[in-house]
Amino acid sequence: MALNLYSRIYTQDDSLPASQAMLIGSGLSEADLRKPFVGICSTGFDGNTCNMHLNGLADQVKAGVQAQGLVGLRFNTIGVSDGITNGTPGMRYSLVSREIIADSIEAMAGAHNYDALACVVGCDKNMPGSLMAMARLNRPALMVYGGTIKGGSFKGQQLNIVSCFEAYGKKLQNGISDEDYRGIIKHACPGPGACGGMYTANTMASAAEVLGMSVPFSSSAPAVSEQKHEECRRTGEYLLRLLEMDLKPRDILVREAFENAMVLITALGGSTNAVIHLLAIADAAGVPLTLQDFQNVSNRVPMLADLKPSGKYLMEDLSALGGVPAVMKTLLNEGLLTGDLLTVTGRTLAENLADIPALGEEQDLLRPFFNPIKADGHIQILYGNLAPEGAVAKITGKEGTRFEGPASVFDSEEALNEGLSQVQPGQVVIIRYVGPKGGPGMPEMLKPTSAIIGAGLGDKVALVTDGRFSGGTHGFVIGHVSPEAYDGGPIALVQNGDQVVLDAANNTISVLVDEAELAARRAQWTPPAVNAPRGVLRKYIRTVGSASAGCITDS
Repeated sequence: MALNLYSRIYTQDDSLPASQAMLIGSGLSEADLRKPFVGICSTGFDGNTCNMHLNGLADQVKAGVQAQGLVGLRFNTIGVSDGITNGTPGMRYSLVSREIIADSIEAMAGAHNYDALACVVGCDKNMPGSLMAMARLNRPALMVYGGTIKGGSFKGQQLNIVSCFEAYGKKLQNGISDEDYRGIIKHACPGPGACGGMYTANTMASAAEVLGMSVPFSSSAPAVSEQKHEECRRTGEYLLRLLEMDLKPRDILVREAFENAMVLITALGGSTNAVIHLLAIADAAGVPLTLQDFQNVSNRVPMLADLKPSGKYLMEDLSALGGVPAVMKTLLNEGLLTGDLLTVTGRTLAENLADIPALGEEQDLLRPFFNPIKADGHIQILYGNLAPEGAVAKITGKEGTRFEGPASVFDSEEALNEGLSQVQPGQVVIIRYVGPKGGPGMPEMLKPTSAIIGAGLGDKVALVTDGRFSGGTHGFVIGHVSPEAYDGGPIALVQNGDQVVLDAANNTISVLVDEAELAARRAQWTPPAVNAPRGVLRKYIRTVGSASAGCITDS
């Protein structure tokens, strides 16, 4: 079989001389026109620690591709920093960027007929966006993760990006000096790499590795490590093998691979954002996946990893112990992973892990199965009259499993940030009209949750929203409430003082208001004005689906 199955459309057709002339003009030789073309996409850009080094890694990938006799053609797409935009109107573009990334990679590789694809990615939406594009295109492809950042330190305190948000909460309560506040900001991010805990970037990188779409250790090798550079240099070997085997993403992204991903992120205590992202990737791959599948996994898989935000360790600590492959080997030994699934190495998951030792008792980052952090999963799917289509709770075991209290309602994230002093212990804080359409873009509520924790209310209130939460969020939090308020979901009808019951043990979320009263309120409810007059946000409002189905825009 010809390895240049797609690019030969341009390079071997005598009726397309202009195409060949432009390729030669761009620096290719006539011999190059007979080789497979590999698109190398980077989401690198200046001004964000997660992405600042990716163009350099992409150059190393290109060198490795060229060394294998392939033609590497680099291109870029966007990235949006969640850490920078959190708590601002810019955060509305974050989830939207997942679609732009997927669409632009698909458009570039599809238009230019690349035979294979390597995506060098870093921040939260980069991983799912690239995987969605690979699944749509379905030609040999793999993902290279830019790696995790090193932890920061100030006055003996271990720091990461969430430390900054929580310091802000302390500042609001006059609980920190200006010197210490600035010191935390200056030392929290000491160089390149994605945010260091089991936040969304590291969660989705781990998911990509167990899905089989990145090579072993990709998700846990630090950004500045030699291991990461070696991975980039060897990418060409793996791509050549994929081309020779004609092994494509949909051969790898099968139902059992998604089950493996849900198992791993449950054991690691990963971000709830993995729910909407895995739903979207599965949809692109043509694999049925629902909220109930996440609950089914949570019912049988314990939370084991003591990783931030709720724990004490960072991804770099896990890397020193053997990384994500060591966790995968531990889960495989327990019969929780399916091992006979193909991966981008050309080998099965079990074959990749054959020589990897499982994590033993010499460490306390991954707890033993007989003594888990939580006996079931931290991701719990709740239903009830407040969320008929479902809501996603992050319950790590430290918050309890039940919370009941009067509602304190805010119609935007900004309203909560401004009205934090009104929040009282025992309340259920509700932030609404921040869903996929209402935000628009379903912004993360990291700033308000961190401020609540910094104000000393983290274990005294619960927070419910039709928005979503950063992987850095912890506390009794429930997001993705569906239908969202913008669509007239019941969350739009809650009033201050209504009693709200959150029960993660029985997977229910309810407001104690009878149906007649809710019907009367609904009759008085009017849809809000569109919160985006034009442009990409307006397009997103028109096309995006429910969070309960992954916020998909192309179905």
